[in-house]
Amino acid sequence: MGGNPIIPGFHPDPTICRVGDDYYIAVSSFEYFPAVPIFHSRDLIRWTQIGNALDRVSQLDLREAIDSGGIFAPTLRHHDGRFWLVTTDQARMTRGQLIVSAEDPAGPWSEPVFVAGALGVDPDLAWDIGGGCHLTWSTYGDASVILQAAVDPSAGVLLSEPQRLWSGTGLAAPEAPHLHRRGDWWYLLIAEGGTARGHAVSVARSRSITGPYEGNPANPILTHRSTADPVQNTGHADLVKLPSGQWAAVYLGVRPRGFAPQFHVNGRETFLAAVRWEDDWPVFDEGHYRVPPADTTFIDDFDGDALRPQWISRAGDPLTFAALGAEGLALRTPDEENREHEFVAVRARDDQWAAEAVIRAGSARLILWLDSWHWARIGLYPDAVRVEVALGEIRHTLAEVPADTGGADTLAIRATRPAPEVDRITSPPDRLAFGLLEGGEFRSLAELDGRYLSTEVAGGFTGRVIGIGAAAGGATIARFAYTPICDDNLVLKGI
Repeated sequence: MGGNPIIPGFHPDPTICRVGDDYYIAVSSFEYFPAVPIFHSRDLIRWTQIGNALDRVSQLDLREAIDSGGIFAPTLRHHDGRFWLVTTDQARMTRGQLIVSAEDPAGPWSEPVFVAGALGVDPDLAWDIGGGCHLTWSTYGDASVILQAAVDPSAGVLLSEPQRLWSGTGLAAPEAPHLHRRGDWWYLLIAEGGTARGHAVSVARSRSITGPYEGNPANPILTHRSTADPVQNTGHADLVKLPSGQWAAVYLGVRPRGFAPQFHVNGRETFLAAVRWEDDWPVFDEGHYRVPPADTTFIDDFDGDALRPQWISRAGDPLTFAALGAEGLALRTPDEENREHEFVAVRARDDQWAAEAVIRAGSARLILWLDSWHWARIGLYPDAVRVEVALGEIRHTLAEVPADTGGADTLAIRATRPAPEVDRITSPPDRLAFGLLEGGEFRSLAELDGRYLSTEVAGGFTGRVIGIGAAAGGATIARFAYTPICDDNLVLKGI
């Protein structure tokens, strides 16, 4: 049943809403800034990022965020001419859920309000037929349950005491509630089983938004656990009603590769399913939509007035250390405290890909990053070009060659499928090569087994990103290119 994601790469916890013929998706972003990417589509298949909901430090300061901390799952809704987004900032969880709103989903979004007394994660907003707003969320811990209270979303004030709605079917971690009304029923969609191989979607319904809720006897209504489907960890779904009256769902999944236990490297991605109704219960039809591979090519000559919305940073606002200028993207010498984290990055989105950065001047690094303990990079320094890697507490130089500073240098990374002759039992998800582009040809300096930069090894909730950072003295970047590799032969060629 597995297929292509509609938003590939590290784009987890999707939430969707429709306004007229326009669809909008928001996803979680964890420790990266700007936060909560917003996507737009007219056909549910092709999606374009139009902005980020939290793009100002006054809204969100992630400089102290831990790995897989930061912004958790959001809910995006439209009510009375305004878009509303509610989410959890892990670092400020004790302040309650974070709410922002906007007239235009591309922004600007408002300054946040926090709902004190709503402690937990994965919040949802829903308006009843009388116009009252209800906040629903999951408690955080081993004995999670789904809670709900009336709320004033503009002021961030609870208007009633939290009440328990449902605790799921008995699987681990009932979370990610989303409420939808269809006919005389309210449907409470949740995720269960933990966001790994046991992940699942379950649903309950009630005649009243406040319950009581009765679970579907057919639960879970979506899961790929214990199957050979190439898409795994399916869960965390949200529903949307189409103009035709039909329904669809978005949900997250991963595409693991290699030998057992298999390894996923690009994080949790967003997938699409049709939804039909049987006996007033939703049924997922994963085979209904034919989703072609998304266009993931991303090339930036840094000739605009602002950084494009795809660029993210692990060190807070990238404009504190990066600036666009006539020569390209200028990166300052990183602060000693943040020297590993100061880079701008885009998400890796394909099974095979090539990334290149043209260094106009200075010392720079092209980085493949999973978290603070799992990364690899190729760096151009005054004396040498070095390939360095971090694997947990291990720091190691894989290769070093003399630097040629006669002109612009192009640092390059390739991710490709393992060679067919690799033994199946040691088969990694991919092979990573770090090198230089010389005369249009890729020259590999060092290679690495892709398992070491996978979620199954590192843990956490994120996926790989590809970043550009400066070393001592700063750097100017003339061009960055990320391109999927569609043919094994292209691994030896430039893009």
